[in-house]
Amino acid sequence: MKADRSVKGVIFNIQKFSVNDGPGIRTVVFFKGCPLRCAWCANPESQLAKVQVLWDQKKCIGCHHCLNICPEHAISLRDGRIHIDHMKCSSCLKCASECPGHALQKEGETKTVQEVLDVVMQDEVFYEESGGGITLSGGEMLMQPEFACQLLKAAKEEGLHTCCETTGFANEEVFTKVMENIDEILFDMKHWDPLKHKEGTGVTNERILTNMALAVKQGKSVLPRIPVIPGYNDSLKDAAKMAERLKTAGLTRCQLLPFHQFGENKYHLLDQTYQYEDKEALHREDLQEYLREFTSHGVEAFF
Repeated sequence: MKADRSVKGVIFNIQKFSVNDGPGIRTVVFFKGCPLRCAWCANPESQLAKVQVLWDQKKCIGCHHCLNICPEHAISLRDGRIHIDHMKCSSCLKCASECPGHALQKEGETKTVQEVLDVVMQDEVFYEESGGGITLSGGEMLMQPEFACQLLKAAKEEGLHTCCETTGFANEEVFTKVMENIDEILFDMKHWDPLKHKEGTGVTNERILTNMALAVKQGKSVLPRIPVIPGYNDSLKDAAKMAERLKTAGLTRCQLLPFHQFGENKYHLLDQTYQYEDKEALHREDLQEYLREFTSHGVEAFF
């Protein structure tokens, strides 16, 4: 059965010419919605699985027109700042369309499988020359399983190499179904300890580790990627324990992603508190001993 290219999903970005999200030159489709709430998340706008409205204080002229026209009364003024209740907001975008200073902007849009694929296929020649293709990222594509399944199936119909970046947090049935048309999995690993994992992300890691091992058992190409977060999973003990977990899952190679501050300003636009505001970024030279700990436990780690 062919892919249903009329299926719709909510995305927040399509990034072309990516070379860090799978082999070759790739187009990355970022899904909205994520079951995790990582305190260091670089894409906080991806967490809710619906279109959102962001407020940019620098562009606001203080007319407060948005307060009067919101049909859901989701916009309020506190301490001189505009606050948007994203749970009340119906994403009608009336406020954004009528804001005279363009201080309100939407984050996310609904697209069909075909609409996404039309953008992806614009760079088909680059995929052929480099061995690239399409990568689904987020957010978390597993929160929109039907959209992900149909998009991946359509991509394979077009002869594309498929890749995904995933937290792996889904039940086994959903995980297995979505992975059917995936060639390579970039598998996020946040922590080895279930309680510490929940402390940093809001969920425990048992289901994640089970799905990681399942993907390996099913013969999928799996590359674990570990965001190294200061004060959370950056100790040598953490490195040793994560290496053990990877080997238990049948994996002997992983990528380390040093903590950065690229997403800091997004928290301000979303009116959210950022727990890592004052933390310094990590660099490769800071993590050489950490990397060697993986090697000493039989896991090849690289940046």
